[in-house]
Parts: sequence; C-alpha cells; structure tokens
Amino acid sequence: MSIWKRVGLMAAGACMAAWAARAAPGYRLESAVVLKGASPAWDYITVDPVRGDLFLARRGAGVTVYDAKAQRAVATIADSQGADIAALAPDVDRGYTANEDGSTTIFQLSSLKTLGREKLAGGIDSAFYDPATRQVAFTAGDDHELVLVDAASGRMTGQVKLDSSELEASAADGKGFLYVNERDRNRVAKVDLKTRKAVAEWPIADCALPVGMAMDRAANRLFIGCRGDHPVLAVVDAADGREITVLPIGRGNDGVVYDPAERRIFTSNGLDANIVIFDQLGPDSYRLAGAVTTRPIARTMAFDPTTRKIYTVTAEGIVDPAKPVLTRVAPFYPNRYYDDTFTVLTYAPIGGVPR
Repeated sequence: MSIWKRVGLMAAGACMAAWAARAAPGYRLESAVVLKGASPAWDYITVDPVRGDLFLARRGAGVTVYDAKAQRAVATIADSQGADIAALAPDVDRGYTANEDGSTTIFQLSSLKTLGREKLAGGIDSAFYDPATRQVAFTAGDDHELVLVDAASGRMTGQVKLDSSELEASAADGKGFLYVNERDRNRVAKVDLKTRKAVAEWPIADCALPVGMAMDRAANRLFIGCRGDHPVLAVVDAADGREITVLPIGRGNDGVVYDPAERRIFTSNGLDANIVIFDQLGPDSYRLAGAVTTRPIARTMAFDPTTRKIYTVTAEGIVDPAKPVLTRVAPFYPNRYYDDTFTVLTYAPIGGVPR
C-alpha cells in the first residue's frame, strides 16, 4: 500500500471518528432533587443563564426559584399562584409570570421581589420575552389573542388577534418577529411585534399538534415539536413557512431547545421518557445524534448555554378514575400526583462542557 493511500485511509478514519464523537453527545443524569409540596403540577422551566437559577412554574404553588449549582430551592415568587411560566427580561431587570387566571405577576429579577399582579386577559397559558422590542407576549388562547406588555414599565402595549384557541410555545427571531404555534390548527403564525399585527400564517403539512418550539436565528429555521399520532420534529423555513424536513421524536413532546454553539436540537418527550437530540449539519440537513432516557412525564425542558446542562421535571403520578381522565393526552395520563414527589432532573454532558 502506498504512503498516500495510507494517509488517505487515516484521514478518512479520523473524519469518521470525529463524526462519531459529535454524533454521540453523551448526557447522563447528574442529580434528581425532590422539592416538597402538595399535589404537584407544573409547566414551563426557564433558565437565568447569568445567575444560573431555574424558574419552575408550579401552577398552584407559584414560581419556585431553584439554585441549579447548589441544587436547592432558594425562593418563591410572591403572589404567583397559578403560574405556567416565568418569562425573564434581564436587560430591564424584570420577570413576568403567566398565570392561569389571566394575570401576570411582575417581579424584579435581581431581588426576586414582587412588584405587582395585573389582570391582562380571561386566561393566559404562557409568556415569551422579545429583546428586540422589549415586549412580553402573553398567549391568551381563550381570547384568541396575544397580549403585549412593555417589559420595562409593565404597561400593556396592545393585542394581536389570532384564529387559534390553543396558542402554544413561541420563538423570537431577534428582529421584532415572533412565531407562535397554533396547536388546534396545525399552523404557525408570524407576528410583527413592532406593528402588533399577524403578517403570516402557515400550515405545517406533516405536523399534528405543534407544541414545543425553538429557533436558529442565524439560519432562520424554526424547530417545532409535533405531538400527534406520529410525533416529529418539524424544521420550517421562517421566511416563507416552507417545511424543510421532519424527524421522528418520542411521544408527549412539550419542550424543544436549540444550542447554537454546538448546533444541536433537543426535544423532551414525556410519554416515552426521553430526550431525542439532533445535529444540525446545515440549514437544510439534520441527523440523529442520540437519545437520553429520562423519567415518565418529564415533558418540559430548559437548557443552560453556559454549562450545557439540561433540566426537566416530573412527579410520581396516578390515574384516579374518580377524577376526569386526561385521555386527550394519552389513554392513561396521570390526573393526580403524590405530595412531595416533584423532582428536578439535571442532565450533564459527559466529559464536561464542549470547547
């Protein structure tokens, strides 16, 4: 064998080894911390990457602030009962909860002190902050609208009417546009937050029940978790709504996050108890990188871009036939959770933070 052929084989082997290393991101459970509380319930998790805290929306119990480094709860946002999410606006030192009764609890991010609780709509499901316009967008599905609030002052700036009654996760492009999943219509709405108008609405042909969403701002790609009978991650061009591809994921998706540094997409899937991970090879090219087992009903997720750790939560639940059974989600989806079983799960990259 010639020296050049040997060099070529060695180079090919090195490339394959490099790809194999990238294709296996390697996450393992670092900790499982139980937080006390009666009848746990929850929705979104939000990371404050500056302080390393998690904001856990625990519905009836309000928002718990969890020190991820110390692995313990350190505070509860006062007057935040019914919270489904805490949207953080660090550039104006504010946080806003989305409460099920249609109100928001406004707090100072640096001190965690509650500044007030204001009614915005008949009911609110979630909230997302757009740094480009410094507005918080609240999804009020029952009212078929987004409610917009100036993050610095807390003043309502307007509403955007949408046809959907089930508005799910959103993603901002950093240029003043917000993309919103319309779960009941299998569509994505594009909203101009500067003019406060919906400027487009796109059907997603291969996506049923869009819930989770993340965005690659550089490539202008949306990553949408679709919870239908054949759950997939749909990759959509944010310029025109064109579907690029769909990739199989686990059942019961609720969370999707994107890591722009490593160009990876993570999907948390509660029914199959896994996190399915994809590598982004290019704007229109994706490949399975691996999957990590979690625990049942660990459906929501947050990602810390500094530590690259993944956080999800769950609790020990049962189906109580004396109560309404949540068959729309799954035939035997828990409708009651045991006291003192709410658990914060931390998954860390094996070998530390990639460089």
